[in-house]
Amino acid sequence: MELQSLVAAVADASGVYLEGVTVKQHGRTTLVRVVVDAFDGPDGVGSEQLAEVSRAVAEALDEADVVAGPYTLEVSTPGVDRPLTQERHFRRAVTRLVKVTWEEGTFTDRLREVRDGLAVFEEHEVPLSMISHARVQIELK
Repeated sequence: MELQSLVAAVADASGVYLEGVTVKQHGRTTLVRVVVDAFDGPDGVGSEQLAEVSRAVAEALDEADVVAGPYTLEVSTPGVDRPLTQERHFRRAVTRLVKVTWEEGTFTDRLREVRDGLAVFEEHEVPLSMISHARVQIELK
């Protein structure tokens, strides 16, 4: 838990939201995976900001010495195929085509707005609490 708190503080100070931290042992090396995302809005974390976060996390891990032995650090963003599970995920998907499963069935529609716990699509309005699964659809242009 100390590792999670440390990385969360670094992410917050770097202006990104910590989606998760996983730690796996690979032989004699530990793999530390950190997933970060933008707090809000349609723009994600750029490569320069991701590199800055990676350096800051590495410095914090080395200074705090919370990972025993050698480790490999991977810092990334969640990617387009992650499920939309929180309101901020939906806000980041505004203007995107989203496949939604909810109490009344399944549909694919363009997300126009998220407000007051409601996802507003071109042809549907659905309370976020009624959505059981949602994922951005990849559009090839």
